[in-house]
Amino acid sequence: MARLTIDDLKKIKEKQKAAFTLRQGGQRAKVTVHMGTCGIAAGARDVMTTVMDEIANANVEDVIVTTSGCAGLCSREPMITVEIVNEPPIKYCDLNATKVKEIFKEHIMGGKPVEKYALVLGSETTY
Repeated sequence: MARLTIDDLKKIKEKQKAAFTLRQGGQRAKVTVHMGTCGIAAGARDVMTTVMDEIANANVEDVIVTTSGCAGLCSREPMITVEIVNEPPIKYCDLNATKVKEIFKEHIMGGKPVEKYALVLGSETTY
């Protein structure tokens, strides 16, 4: 059997982490709205309302919404992180209702990330 490299282990970790996090609850996607003080001041409540409205209007039950505190990039708020099963998470920044609707349609429902609003692909890890 061939030896695994560090890169092989990182890939396995990311794949399993994404699958376990979302499949544990039977969900296909998770949207995290970053609602630290800076995010709320920048409009995160409107972003949260828009996400919830889009889910309700599309009548989907396999997308969950969570919140978190500050993501550490106050100047880029409001932000969301979109996680789709078996895909790396994508953090979107400088959002408003129009951008969130486009992200919902294209990425969450269509599976195609909206690169023009994306800040980063993947997540922070410690090894």
